[in-house]
Amino acid sequence: MAKSLLVISRQAPWSGLGARECLDLVLAGGAFDLPVGLLFLDDGVFQLLPNQHAASLEQKDLSANLQALPLFGIDELFISGRSLQERGLDPNGLSLPLEQLDDAQISQLLQRYDQVITL
Repeated sequence: MAKSLLVISRQAPWSGLGARECLDLVLAGGAFDLPVGLLFLDDGVFQLLPNQHAASLEQKDLSANLQALPLFGIDELFISGRSLQERGLDPNGLSLPLEQLDDAQISQLLQRYDQVITL
């Protein structure tokens, strides 16, 4: 049986390649039918805002990658409620449906997966 993998995305979409590499990793895992979960934490929550203007920052738009997650079998999608609150973001305005977790639930989530990667 394949080991499960939780990927934690902590970088804003405009802060470099980290956010994009994180999504690429998750999609690759899904393509190989690995049990993969994705947690958006800290500035990673900014990836989920709709209508981002990536071209103005000379970045690639990540919205297509985000929308492809369910197509690759990635349906374990989580977000830190604290990260949303600290950044003043409304969970109802995000581009994907995610399970919002508090800090205690995130600790439990980390225990459910065999491998954890933070980008």
